Amino acid sequence: MHLRPVFAALPLFLLAVLLESQLASPVNSTNGAPSSVAIVELFTSEGCSSCPPADALLQQVNLKRTNAGQLIVGISEHVTYWDSLGWKDPYSLPVFTDRQSTYASRLSPEGTYTPQMVLNGRDQFVGSDRSALERTLRNDAQREHFGLRIVSSATTAEGIDATFALTGNPQKPLDIIAVLADDTDRSNVLHGENGGRQLQHVSVARSMSRVATVRDDGERSVHVSFPEGFSISSGIGHHLILFAQEQRQGAILGATTTPF
Repeated sequence: MHLRPVFAALPLFLLAVLLESQLASPVNSTNGAPSSVAIVELFTSEGCSSCPPADALLQQVNLKRTNAGQLIVGISEHVTYWDSLGWKDPYSLPVFTDRQSTYASRLSPEGTYTPQMVLNGRDQFVGSDRSALERTLRNDAQREHFGLRIVSSATTAEGIDATFALTGNPQKPLDIIAVLADDTDRSNVLHGENGGRQLQHVSVARSMSRVATVRDDGERSVHVSFPEGFSISSGIGHHLILFAQEQRQGAILGATTTPF
């Protein structure tokens, strides 16, 4: 069963308590390195009428910093199990459905549902629940995080060649996961629960893959291939997101991102 809880929209001033007054803090800004990075994965679908409020929440917090100095990096992952219910989501991919299912086996007694957020692979909650997002961000700020940064990146016709550096001396292997994301996307939904609506999304994952496994500090070079049909000349901005995750999709211990 796919639960679709609906939370009433809370006043935006509650979110302002969480975030600094200068909300727009690009990764390459002069504000210095963030204290840590919080990867916020949103499992969503254009076929789900409860999802647009969660999409809007992700848009409000993506690439913003909290008062504790955390950089919030959102990833919108569109699942496939709504595609046969009136509207096929053009951004849905089986890899995201499988990823959510793996998280559910560990984090979610109620199983998979939309909208669902997972923060740094540790905590899950309803994707439109601002108070849960605030609470988990505060908790995550107290945890240890590794340093992960993109040293260099070059875009080719086939993908991105990137060099990254990890610091923190991991005690066990970590998977390096690469995500290619559109900065923004929008759809005119013709059918299904959101029929007649124009939906907007932020940081829409177009591919996700493991590109390396690391066991110690140091620099590594990787190639991230563009998925079929992906275009960098469409006028839409993109980001490369890298994060270090415990194997078998455990905790995310470090992350970084850069535009391309």
